Amino acid sequence: MSEKTGMISQERENNAMNVIHNPRLTFMQQVLELYKIGEDTVGPVCMTEELKEAMEKGVLCDLYEGNAPFRPRYVIPDFSLLFSKGCEFLELSVPEDLQEACNNLLIFYKHIPSAGGYPVYLGALDELLEPYVLKEEPDRAKRTLKLFLKHIDKAIPDSFVHANIGPREKVTGKMILELTEEMQLAVPNITLKYDPELTSDEFAAKCAHCLLKTAKPSFANDPMIQKEWGADYAIASCMNLLKIGGGGYTLSRIKLHNAALQATDIADFMDRVLPYYMNLLLELIDRRIRFMIEESVFFDANFLVTEGFIEREKFTGMVGVVGLAECVNTLLHIEDPKKGFGNNPQADDLGEAICQKMEALVQAHPGIGCSKVGSRYGMHAQVGISDDGRFNTPGVRIPIGAEPELSVHLMHSARFHRYFPTGIGDIFTFEETWLNTPEALVDVIKGAFAQGMRYFSGYTSNSDVVRVTGYLVKKSELARLYAGKQVLNGATVLGKGQRDGAQALSRRIEKFN
Repeated sequence: MSEKTGMISQERENNAMNVIHNPRLTFMQQVLELYKIGEDTVGPVCMTEELKEAMEKGVLCDLYEGNAPFRPRYVIPDFSLLFSKGCEFLELSVPEDLQEACNNLLIFYKHIPSAGGYPVYLGALDELLEPYVLKEEPDRAKRTLKLFLKHIDKAIPDSFVHANIGPREKVTGKMILELTEEMQLAVPNITLKYDPELTSDEFAAKCAHCLLKTAKPSFANDPMIQKEWGADYAIASCMNLLKIGGGGYTLSRIKLHNAALQATDIADFMDRVLPYYMNLLLELIDRRIRFMIEESVFFDANFLVTEGFIEREKFTGMVGVVGLAECVNTLLHIEDPKKGFGNNPQADDLGEAICQKMEALVQAHPGIGCSKVGSRYGMHAQVGISDDGRFNTPGVRIPIGAEPELSVHLMHSARFHRYFPTGIGDIFTFEETWLNTPEALVDVIKGAFAQGMRYFSGYTSNSDVVRVTGYLVKKSELARLYAGKQVLNGATVLGKGQRDGAQALSRRIEKFN
């Protein structure tokens, strides 16, 4: 054994013992952390010296997906098949009533892989369950749905678990909203596919009220997204847009601020640094996907594939981006964020030029294993991790503490959202007065979507359930974590890091005028 290999082995052993000794991790959280350490005893099999150097400089990041990507990061099954033909592998027949439908889903969820260990997509629950709900007495149906949601929160305790509703109002969707407000759960995350032509104003207002009380559902611009993806798309994990029956192979990132530090000036950044690291990032994604397809047995043997719930060519690679604000401010020598990106026309123009350059590089690159989603990878405004600190603001967001007033902020968001077809979102904090007129919030969202905004999230400043960077946590659980106690939701640990390192819960509070 070489000295270097011995050092790596000792580091992994130390990491494992740290997990074992950590009193704030539940048993399942320990298991997930240990399995990641175990996976990283392999390889890294997708690495080159150039890629390794870029990652060591902090310019590229694989989001801790593991050295040997043996399964996709995000899997988006076609749940309609479970309800039309059942599942042979799990011995599930087509359900006959709501209890069987919920039970089949709960069993199925346990067998959907992801990089984080839990399923990231639970289906369009209102569409899936509506026929069964309508057969039941309303009180009984609601009680069954309550038990279903409670099971998800306690047995799949991770805020990257995500369900969809809409765009049309359904009895099941209304029940889910009522239960969401009543139960105050951080899991599952929920998105409303919003179309002003299909979503009634009354239902949209119910969703807006629920959003203010529980940080969900977020609103997705359904007409905009359908033009890119068609009707069979899903919002999964934080705010990821992916094809139903497919998913995301991998999400690797470029940290634009760290890339800017490698440049001598703007021209050097645009002509040399950005193309160099973007092409390296695309190579990293290629290598990870190729390993998944050619080395891993997932797409050959997993029942989700063999029974048609997912199809390999409906997956895509996700080109993650963080830190545009700090990148732009660094290149323009702007030290005060309040005078930079989001508040400065020159900074905003440069930010858009960078997005256009990245988009052109991604579009020029033939994707691997994604022929049914355009044969190209998709840009993704990634929501950040605690390691990013204050120097790489999530995606292309305006830094916390530098936000302009609401209408200006929304127009800025709309300007940049079109560049990120696999996901982008902005989060707004409102004072509780907005709860009196949720219709006003719907008008705000409707106007923002008309200008090209893709995805809108928010909550009230006094809510217990809050949105951190894309996922949900409860302030009460954060308090338990700070007190050294265990919490069930694994995302709360991540939320603590974002709260401490990036002040993620200190957003500008939008007052009702």
